Amino acid sequence: MTPAARTRLVLATAGAFLLVACSDGEASTPSGTSYGPSATPAAPPSSPAAAEPAEKGEPDLSRPQTIVTGLEVPWGLAFLPDGSALVSERDSGDILRIPAGGGDPTQAHHVDGVDAGGEGGLLGIAVDPDYAQNKYVYAYFTSSRDNRIERFQLGGKPQVIFDGIDKARIHNGGRLAFGPDDFLYVGTGDAGDGSASQDRNDVNGKILRLTRDGRPAPGNPSGSPVWSLGHRNVQGLAWGLDGTMYGIEFGQNTWDEVNVIEPGRNYGWPEVEGKAGNAKYVDPIVQWATDDASPSGAAVAGNTLYVAGLRGERLWTVPLGGGAPKAELTGRYGRLRTVAVAPDGALWVTTSNRDGRGDPRGGDDRILRFAA
Repeated sequence: MTPAARTRLVLATAGAFLLVACSDGEASTPSGTSYGPSATPAAPPSSPAAAEPAEKGEPDLSRPQTIVTGLEVPWGLAFLPDGSALVSERDSGDILRIPAGGGDPTQAHHVDGVDAGGEGGLLGIAVDPDYAQNKYVYAYFTSSRDNRIERFQLGGKPQVIFDGIDKARIHNGGRLAFGPDDFLYVGTGDAGDGSASQDRNDVNGKILRLTRDGRPAPGNPSGSPVWSLGHRNVQGLAWGLDGTMYGIEFGQNTWDEVNVIEPGRNYGWPEVEGKAGNAKYVDPIVQWATDDASPSGAAVAGNTLYVAGLRGERLWTVPLGGGAPKAELTGRYGRLRTVAVAPDGALWVTTSNRDGRGDPRGGDDRILRFAA
């Protein structure tokens, strides 16, 4: 299906927003959810300093706007300086460009060699902090041999900057994000081999921190690409306004996790899942029963962490100043994959109902926008 053939819908009036929206507070914290007394540990001294944020309000989740419909398994989402968005389609290998205010997507780039079996395919994308000067975009995808990262200018010839991340039909990781220190962070999965997560010489089951040309970033523990270890399947990376880094992780059968990520620390998989109280491993600051979350994307707006849930079919809000997480949009749009904050402060959320595990409904897959 070509982008021009997709069905789109842009709702421009407040009345239209209200027709789509349901009541607030539809879901309280399920009994299976566990959280600490405070969701804001002190930022580690080695955390990179955050850039001065723009003053914007938090997203209004009661007023959804449908930006685009008819997408085919959207996965990654990143914004260009002009406010338009790039979204990757997992199975097609296409990167589409969507206008800042919504409208017809156009194909901006195609990633060749994508192997979309299982959970693999074209996954995370990131826009270079210096895009205005160098025009670089980065993509994490599954090839016939491995998971790898390419750098390219839209429509241009790609350069593989990092490869050799083991692939499997499950646990491919795939999230890319530039941190406030302008280094590229990468969430990888254990590719179904939990022992890899505890091997400091293996890049699977890790968060990596790389330069823009794919080398280990200065300041990494032991000079390797590995920033943290003991992860099962990291698909969410986000930073608070104070520079604190958050990693979002799929559990196995019991607990999904939100972790504060510190360099060189061990997050326990496969030895522990969720909070273990073992000084050798870092406990999550929030954990959810896997049926309530299966968390993928994450973003911070204001003093709230937003986490998109796949199996849980909800958007979790985690107050970083302390307090209980709250579920929003429960069941309203199906599986939620990615959440990102646009340059204007709006929150964009993608669905993932056509990924082979969802229940597609009319218009799927779609991107929703919640204005600040």
